Amino acid sequence: MNVNATNNKLQISPSKELTVLRKIVEITNSELELKGILSEVVIVVTEMAKADSVFIYLYDEKRKHLVLKASKTPHNKELDKVNLKAGEGITGWVAKENKPVAINKNAYKDKRFKNFDVLPEDRYEAFLSVPVIYKGRPIGVVNIQHKKIHEYSKEVVNLMSIIAKQIGGVIEHARLFEVVKQKAVQFDSLIKVSQSITSRDYLDEILNLIVVLTAEMLNSKICSIMMLDKKKEKLSVVATQSLSVDYKKKPSISVNNSISGQVVSLKKPLTVFDVQKESKYRYRELAQKENLTSMVVVPMIVKNEVIGVINVYMKNPHHFTDEEIDVLQMVANQAAVAIENTKLMEEAIKAKEALETRKLVERAKNVIMRMNNLSEQAAHKLIHKKSMDSCRSMKEIAESILLLEDIQK
Repeated sequence: MNVNATNNKLQISPSKELTVLRKIVEITNSELELKGILSEVVIVVTEMAKADSVFIYLYDEKRKHLVLKASKTPHNKELDKVNLKAGEGITGWVAKENKPVAINKNAYKDKRFKNFDVLPEDRYEAFLSVPVIYKGRPIGVVNIQHKKIHEYSKEVVNLMSIIAKQIGGVIEHARLFEVVKQKAVQFDSLIKVSQSITSRDYLDEILNLIVVLTAEMLNSKICSIMMLDKKKEKLSVVATQSLSVDYKKKPSISVNNSISGQVVSLKKPLTVFDVQKESKYRYRELAQKENLTSMVVVPMIVKNEVIGVINVYMKNPHHFTDEEIDVLQMVANQAAVAIENTKLMEEAIKAKEALETRKLVERAKNVIMRMNNLSEQAAHKLIHKKSMDSCRSMKEIAESILLLEDIQK
């Protein structure tokens, strides 16, 4: 691209401006995902402005923050971590006021400037910040920086404003696509959980399947299910996909003085951004050892009664979105139904087996009473003694007696 730089003032000819806009149109018509779109925009803007640094921030509606999403220089650790409130820093001011800002020198001395220790670009002299527009509202900001004093011409500022408006629509559509795709994955996992609920697996197998699927769905380090005891005073881990022996052996916690217990009492989800720094979290040493940070806890509710909670821990700091919490709550409620149904089924099976055992013992007693001329009480004691001496169930003893009678017939 033929760009003339005179006295550090960038001048772009009409023909080259058209070339830049054509490249932006190509990006907007591409089928790239959000990350790819932002990367391509960074490349075009860097070449156009001969920039030493290009940052793209996008507005997060849930967190009400501008979040760093792309950069010219590698900032893998800072992406999705560096964020600004609306109106904070020059970037936040541009987003709030929906106006560009061009500073030729000493940008870091501007009263609006916010410094990030992790970004060496904060020491650069010149700074151009332009809002990314979609349907008349700012959804992000593009920042251009130069290490040395640099004058941003009116033509460059106008061209950047046009580029920012052009990419606004494609960025918003790409973000919506990512949300839909993520919900599709979550829905698929939810379907798998639902299928497990309608199966006849035993309770432990269902719970283990739920924690594995939930951990995969939210990409979490640890997912666990804690159940209330009969007195509803303590919560104990009954299932987790974690391989940590220390976590599996984590003792029961009281409902009265724990975060999970608070969820039981309120019947509402709770999130903790960093459990290692949360005074109410009882196992901070374990969290440090296992490298756990953010946590969300949701109640498992069936028939308006809480029977336990699902805990999800993330390795890196994470702001749980409403969508993530809603999906997790659906899983928790269905898990509660699964547990309740499985318990009822197991109780029904045990009741049926107990009834069958009683019938067999009654038949066996009658045989012994007839063969040995014993009373009903004596016959029952004999069967019970034989069961104790042989370490076999009374059902097995009764079946042996009935089998012997059949042989002798």
